[in-house]
Amino acid sequence: MADGHLIGYARTSTIDQQAGLEAQLRDLKAAGCRKLFSEQTSAVGNRAQLEAALDYCREGDTLCVTKLDRLARSARHLSELVDRLEGKGVTLRILNFGGDAVDTRGATGRLMLNMFAAMAQFEREMMLERQREGIAKAKAEGKYKGRKPTARAKSEHAVRLFRQGKKVAHIAKELGIGRGSVYRALETVGEGPTAGSS
Repeated sequence: MADGHLIGYARTSTIDQQAGLEAQLRDLKAAGCRKLFSEQTSAVGNRAQLEAALDYCREGDTLCVTKLDRLARSARHLSELVDRLEGKGVTLRILNFGGDAVDTRGATGRLMLNMFAAMAQFEREMMLERQREGIAKAKAEGKYKGRKPTARAKSEHAVRLFRQGKKVAHIAKELGIGRGSVYRALETVGEGPTAGSS
């Protein structure tokens, strides 16, 4: 089997992380990737470019990512991706894996990949558990109010604007809430728009 190509995949969560995306692309090019796929989307969002990269890979190729969390959202997801790649005869390589690159070419590499993915998932679950415990404790002590619903927080402002003669559509647009939220705010104070006020 002839040596395949190195295909790079880069991802950041939001458009605000442009520098992070550029750094990944730079590292992938430095590693020898000639074909690059990149996108800015959350790990749980639709990842069209990841799908495109997976479809592009051919037998003997290697799919490269800079870090494990750029590719998989959980240990199970990683395992599914690795199975899919291996089914095509494609190797997965993580460039920055505790200072070293690791790939799925050998049994040891795959074992390390799965162990680190499981540990990362465990860490995340522990962090979420501690967060839930902290919220429960704060609630028990009466210190946790939670997030104020945006529409409710703006209802007084909506009523004030309506009383100034503003139309419902204008109020909704100005406050960045739906018309239904404006109507509910007016209803709670016993007011409602007259015909032509909306």
